[in-house]
Amino acid sequence: MKYLTLWLEAPLQAWGFDSKFDLRATFEFPTKSGVIGLLLAASGDSGPQEALLARLGDSPLLVVAFVPEDGESEPQLRDYHMVGNGYDEKDKWQSQLIPRKLDGTKAVGGGAKRTYRFFLQNSFFAVIVGLPDDLADKFAAALQAPVFDLYLGRKCCVPTDIIFRGSYESHDLAWKNAMTIGDQKKLKAWRHLVEVPMETPGAFAIYDVPLRFGIHKLYRDRTVTVTSSKEEGNLGG
Repeated sequence: MKYLTLWLEAPLQAWGFDSKFDLRATFEFPTKSGVIGLLLAASGDSGPQEALLARLGDSPLLVVAFVPEDGESEPQLRDYHMVGNGYDEKDKWQSQLIPRKLDGTKAVGGGAKRTYRFFLQNSFFAVIVGLPDDLADKFAAALQAPVFDLYLGRKCCVPTDIIFRGSYESHDLAWKNAMTIGDQKKLKAWRHLVEVPMETPGAFAIYDVPLRFGIHKLYRDRTVTVTSSKEEGNLGG
């Protein structure tokens, strides 16, 4: 197994885990589905990818949130959207901008839809993911020459620094590299999101392990905990 270090930094990030059409929440950390989606976008593996996701689902994952040495994290941004308003249904092209259900019929209630979308502001994360050697090599190469554009959640969340920060033979080396990046940017490790057994005190389930991508997405849950410990992170799993 090898360990990839990823650095996720942007003015806005959004990591969906429990969202509906009218309320698009974001988790406080990059989700496992989001990180795996990032890897598959880089490698150009589109569609359901059930076999590949089966290999990736149990990959150990550690996420470290950083904040400025002299500050704290910023509050989430709530963005108000009006979708499908002011379009002429009789016009072929304008009618395509009006929200519809998957089968093409009108959404319940029809017409314009209000949505609230939440974003993390000015956030910094180091992600350490353990992968079998062949997948680690594949995604390490892909992240340096991605097939598709890479975003940190939604398409408006454009990364402002290099994502791929190295492939390492051990978790310790990947961790030290992540801490070095933080030091260079005058950031401090603030909180960790770690995968743990269900019986761990403070553990909770998050529904973010992808089993199938594409139109008909499917996920399962995993158990994690959040710690503010300043000690070295542990991949758990």
